[in-house]
Amino acid sequence: MKRWTRWQDWVAVAAGLYAALASIWTTPRTGTSMSLMIVFGVLMIAAGLWSLTAPGMVSMEWIVALFGALLFVSPWMGVYMHSMGPAWTSWICGGVGVVAGLWALAPAEKMHHQAHPAHA
Repeated sequence: MKRWTRWQDWVAVAAGLYAALASIWTTPRTGTSMSLMIVFGVLMIAAGLWSLTAPGMVSMEWIVALFGALLFVSPWMGVYMHSMGPAWTSWICGGVGVVAGLWALAPAEKMHHQAHPAHA
């Protein structure tokens, strides 16, 4: 698989971008929700882009899934689970990040094994 072609990573980047930018239109805008959504969204974007540039790096897929999981639990960490707009945005974008990261594991492992064959 070539660089910049894995659709799962593009989905993770898009979910991170949506989460980071959602603070513009999502109400109510609490300080905690905006901060956590922006931070975890940007981290998910960075991990997804890094994974796109290094498609055989399996650990980056786990990191994408981790940042997605942190975004998913951020409404409870930041105590904004009662603010429906930010909470649902975090849950959906975080869930998409987890699924995309885990879905990309198999292609990343295949690419890693092709690039680094085992020595017999």
